[in-house]
Amino acid sequence: MRASAIVEKSGIPTASLICDGFIGQAAGIAPGLGIAGLPVARIVGHVDGQNLDELEQNVREVTANAVIDCLTDPVESASAASGLTSDTVVARGSFDDVNEVFYERCWSDGLLIVPPTAGRVAAFLAHTDDDPDRVIGVLKPSGSAATVRNVAINGVMANCRPEYMPVLIAIAEALADPGYGVEHSGDTTGGDALIVLSGPIVGQLQFNCEEAALRDGYRANTSVGRFLRLFLRNVARCLPGGTDKSTFGQTWRVVLAENGTAARELGWPTFSADAGFEPDANIVTIGRFTGSGVVGSIYGNDPNSIARYLADGLVRQSGWELVFTVGFFRGLYRPLLVLSPMVAKTLAHSGTTKQELRALLFRHARLPAHKLESYIGAWSNLVSGNRSLTELAAAGKAAPLYAESDDPERLVPIVERPEHILMVLSGDPLRSNACVFASNGMHGFPTSKRIRLQG
Repeated sequence: MRASAIVEKSGIPTASLICDGFIGQAAGIAPGLGIAGLPVARIVGHVDGQNLDELEQNVREVTANAVIDCLTDPVESASAASGLTSDTVVARGSFDDVNEVFYERCWSDGLLIVPPTAGRVAAFLAHTDDDPDRVIGVLKPSGSAATVRNVAINGVMANCRPEYMPVLIAIAEALADPGYGVEHSGDTTGGDALIVLSGPIVGQLQFNCEEAALRDGYRANTSVGRFLRLFLRNVARCLPGGTDKSTFGQTWRVVLAENGTAARELGWPTFSADAGFEPDANIVTIGRFTGSGVVGSIYGNDPNSIARYLADGLVRQSGWELVFTVGFFRGLYRPLLVLSPMVAKTLAHSGTTKQELRALLFRHARLPAHKLESYIGAWSNLVSGNRSLTELAAAGKAAPLYAESDDPERLVPIVERPEHILMVLSGDPLRSNACVFASNGMHGFPTSKRIRLQG
C-alpha cells in the first residue's frame, strides 16, 4: 500500500493485492497515505488457506478482473481531515448519553470515559506552556495530526489528572517519532505499547514503582497507560477490525515506573542514563512488546547463577521476535528485563555492576543456532529461503558473530550486543523476582522523550 501510494502520486495507476482479512485495514490506512481511494484488488480468503487449484481459480475469477479495474479507473488524492474543530460539540446529554455516543463512534475502549468538556480540557492545558494547537506530529495510519489539544482531550477521557499533562505530551511525541513506527501498532503479531517512566517525576506524581508494579489500581499508572491506547484509537485510528489486525490483542498496559531511588542507592545507572539522558532526567520511553514472563523466586547470591536464571527467562520469552536480531531488521531486538530491587541489591552487594550484569546476560542468553533459524525461517517464514545464520551473515543480515562456525548446536546470543538488553528496577523491594518482555523490534522500536515541565 505504501509503495502503491508513492507510485499513484507520480501519475502511474496501481493495484494493491489484498487478502480478504486485510481489506478493512487497507481502507483505513489509505487516507494517511494521502489517497483515500487507493485501488485494491481483492485476493479471496488467504493464500495460506488454499491449495494451488483453489488459488488459481480465485485469482482468475476475482483478482485478475479487480486488477484491470484498478489500472483503468483513475483515483484522486485525499487527506484524512475529520472536519472537527476545537469548539465542535460532538455530544450533549447525560453522562450515559455522552458515553453512548463516544462508544458508537469508536472513540472509547469499551469502558466509561470521562466526558472531555471544555472546562476539563482547559484544566489540562493549564499544566503546559505549549500552544494548544501545536502540531506534535502526524500519526499513521490515519494521517491525522497529534496536537497538544487532542492530547488533553484524550487525557481527560482516560481519567488522568491535569498535572499528568507533561507526561502525556511526551508520550505523544514518542508516538509521532518516525523511529517508533506507530503505523505498525496494528500488525498481525500483536503486542502493545509499554510506557516506561523514569526520573523524579515518578515520585512527584505518585506513580507506583514498588509492590504490584504493572498492576492496575494506581490512578497515575493506570490512567496514563489507558491514555496511550485511547490516543492510538482516536488520533491514529488504530481500530480492531480495521487498521488493527492483531491476531491476539493485549490489553493496554499500565505504566512501568522505575524505582530511581533504588538504582541510585545501589550506584547503578538509571534508565534515563541508559537512554542517553542525564541520570535524573524525567523521560518517558515507549516500546512495543509482544509478551512477558515472570522469573520467580530467584535464589542465592552467586552473580553467575542469578544471571543464568535471568538469561534463561530472556531466552524462553524470545521466539519469532528474533527476526529483529538477524534476517529481517538486523540488530534491532530490544528485550526488557525488569528487576526487583532485592535482586539488584543482591547482585550489587556481590560487586556486580549493571554493565557487568548485561555482559553476563549476553554470555548466557543464548540458544542453539538451528533453533534460532527455525524461529525466523522454517516455523514462521519471516525470513524466506530457510537460510542458515552463516548465509545470513554473509548477506549482511546477521552480525559476524553468528557465523563463527557451521555447527547447528553452537549457542548464539538473542541480541547482537549486550547493551541491547534493556533493564529497569521496579516492583516489590522485598521480593526476589524479575519479569522479562520480548520486543517487537522496528514495529515499535523503544523511543525516549524528555518530559518538559512548566517554567
